[in-house]
Amino acid sequence: MAFVVRLAAPLMPEDNLQVYCVGGAVRDALLGLPVKDRDFVVVGSTPEKMLAQGYKPVGKDFPVFLHPKTHDEYALARTERKTGSGYTGFAVHADASVTLEEDLSRRDFTMNAIAQEVGSTSAVGKLKDPHNGITDIQAKIIRHVSEAFVEDPVRILRAARFAARFADFTIAPETMTLMRKMVKNGEVNALVSERVWQELSRGLMEAKPSRMFEVLRECGALKKLLPELDRLWGVPQPPQHHPEIDTGVHVMMVIDYAAAQHFSLPVRFAALVHDLGKGTTPADILPRHIGHEERSVALLKEVSKRLRVPNDCKELAHIVAKFHGKLHAVSKMRPDTLLKFLIELDAIRQPERFEDFLKVCESDSRGRTGLENCELPETELVRTALKAALNIDAGAIAKGITEPEKIKQAVFEARLELVKSVIS
Repeated sequence: MAFVVRLAAPLMPEDNLQVYCVGGAVRDALLGLPVKDRDFVVVGSTPEKMLAQGYKPVGKDFPVFLHPKTHDEYALARTERKTGSGYTGFAVHADASVTLEEDLSRRDFTMNAIAQEVGSTSAVGKLKDPHNGITDIQAKIIRHVSEAFVEDPVRILRAARFAARFADFTIAPETMTLMRKMVKNGEVNALVSERVWQELSRGLMEAKPSRMFEVLRECGALKKLLPELDRLWGVPQPPQHHPEIDTGVHVMMVIDYAAAQHFSLPVRFAALVHDLGKGTTPADILPRHIGHEERSVALLKEVSKRLRVPNDCKELAHIVAKFHGKLHAVSKMRPDTLLKFLIELDAIRQPERFEDFLKVCESDSRGRTGLENCELPETELVRTALKAALNIDAGAIAKGITEPEKIKQAVFEARLELVKSVIS
């Protein structure tokens, strides 16, 4: 691995500041990945000096400034100290006395605690690596920087998210031990819903989201944050339909398939929670899961409320949880039953969401051991039926009819005739 970091733009000579590029930009450059966002730390300066040089203040909790020409963000070097009992916030100290090493020591993981000098004449500067982050990157290890890690339980979620992004990296044993201790001490219980959702949603959008949930399970955090999901591991399914048997394993295969297809966040979230009801199936009927769809819907309502899940994710997840099992029966449906199913799904009014529904069902079908490449012919059947049902002029049909119920029935019958013509 060639450790040369090339930044997009050097400082301007008139800036006369001691500046370092830090965090993800340096890490990703070392990994040979595209650098999307650059964060800069300024050492030995003050808010007054930054303002005098034309920088615009934007930070509320700590001093952050926008460069007057490039509009990049520059933060003064700072330290943080946990305040109060529990997870109640941090006191931030930022002035000219804070060193680069002190700033880097407050960061979460060693691979994020590497800095690069930024000069006015060269786009390539020396690397500062006081916590051996380069060594950990080479060894593919996610390791905490210091014991201060325990002061912020969000870092548990960040560790899991980085595991999903860098799927071939492992959590350092001492970091996992620390995370387990934090969970045992109740640190994750203090996390606010918005932060949990923010990290979970970002983790779902990584290359291998299953790694996030594996890490959260390993440290015990998943049982606290998403007990409805955590209880799926160890729950059996009929082996003739699910050769992988374990429901938790199945769900992880489903979300990884959705990620591999680059599906949207609503699709991935719906894939994650589509089988929650299987975790509450009575033991005496296992491995069957009669009525799990209704139980999934009820549990999903609780999860969505607790995590304040956005409407687009919540609504798609609801129809998937309720109707994904029914899709497998469409080939045996009569035309009128199939049309009613499309109406239940609101596919006629929301065809784009219906496509997302089919993407989740495809992920569900392929998220099974040995069946990853099997087609799901039912999806093409319902697509064909919907395309036919949409090919009417509802306004023309309603012309001359005054009663709303008769209009509805006439439109239904017109659509039914077209559905019959394509699937009979």
